[in-house]
Amino acid sequence: MKKRELRVGLIGTGFMGQAHVFGYATAEKVFDLPVRFVLDTVADVTDDAANSAARRFGFETATTEWRRIVESPSIDIVNITAPNALHKEMALAAIAAGKHVYCEKPLAPLADDAREMTEAAEAAGIMTQVGFNYLCNPMLALAKEMIEAGELGEIRAWRGVHAEDYMRDAAGPWTFRHDPAGGGAFADIGSHALATAEYLCGPITRVMGDCVTHIPERPSRDGPRRIEVDDIGRALLRFSSGASGSVEANWLATGRKMQHDFEVYGSKGGLAFSQERFNELHYFDTDDRKGRQGYRRIEAGPDHPPYGNFCVAAGHQIGFNDLKAIEVAGYVRAILGEAEEPFNFRAGWRIQHLVETVHRSSREERWLDV
Repeated sequence: MKKRELRVGLIGTGFMGQAHVFGYATAEKVFDLPVRFVLDTVADVTDDAANSAARRFGFETATTEWRRIVESPSIDIVNITAPNALHKEMALAAIAAGKHVYCEKPLAPLADDAREMTEAAEAAGIMTQVGFNYLCNPMLALAKEMIEAGELGEIRAWRGVHAEDYMRDAAGPWTFRHDPAGGGAFADIGSHALATAEYLCGPITRVMGDCVTHIPERPSRDGPRRIEVDDIGRALLRFSSGASGSVEANWLATGRKMQHDFEVYGSKGGLAFSQERFNELHYFDTDDRKGRQGYRRIEAGPDHPPYGNFCVAAGHQIGFNDLKAIEVAGYVRAILGEAEEPFNFRAGWRIQHLVETVHRSSREERWLDV
């Protein structure tokens, strides 16, 4: 049977652009989707970057003009992995052209911009996706299932952290991540911790932020540039369920490459997870016999869908790009009308609003309602 074609235009060919390409390539085969992805056009800022990506990944056309993707009548999905500040203009243009839009996080540097993008997409009936692929992990789905089934009892507390060391070097240059509009550690990686917290524990209703800048200036092409954003951001949280918690975002965490971790504590049990070993979930059950209690490892396997689509054997593990493939598959099902959007623009706007509330709380040194 001939499959329906979905033609993709990709804007940006860096780390996340490549991850999205791998996601399309894997998802089509692993999930036996009723579509065939056609890599139509790729755009980047230079001819060399665009042409190199086209050759490597099999795009039919390369360009330095991203609007060619938006204006092309043949393209179905506009995939945005360009720098954050460009997301709004690109997404609004794609929505106006009637394209589905798949955008990396953050949706936009400012919550007001994310709101405008959300309302435009909803008014146009466009299917959208924001790239929070850590939420696609089968182990997180299992944790959510256990929490909702009451296996942990009443959820009382949450601890989350996202720590990496890619900004550790004070001699490292100023980047777009240091832009006062939407920049900083809490916006860049704390957004993942917030998304995971709400995915598992429900809506956050109050926050108390504490955001700190440890490296006051960084070199740039125009000389030293003052840093106004946080290197480390923390927040105390209150959830609508009555649970309390905390999150930390730290891009100066020496030695950490991907510590997207959480612990959740209930009246009957607890869960612990680390992204650095993300094929495992650790579970404590208070009903275990005295003298035999302790966190036990649950190892990812075919009993935790969609792990089995990737591998028939437990313990062999799936990887980061596989999470992106799961995200792609979920998004395509939404485009086909078979399911709800997994993490749409409205969800992305919600996270940006949370980030900005934490930042404002830190400035004002007080608790704020979300």
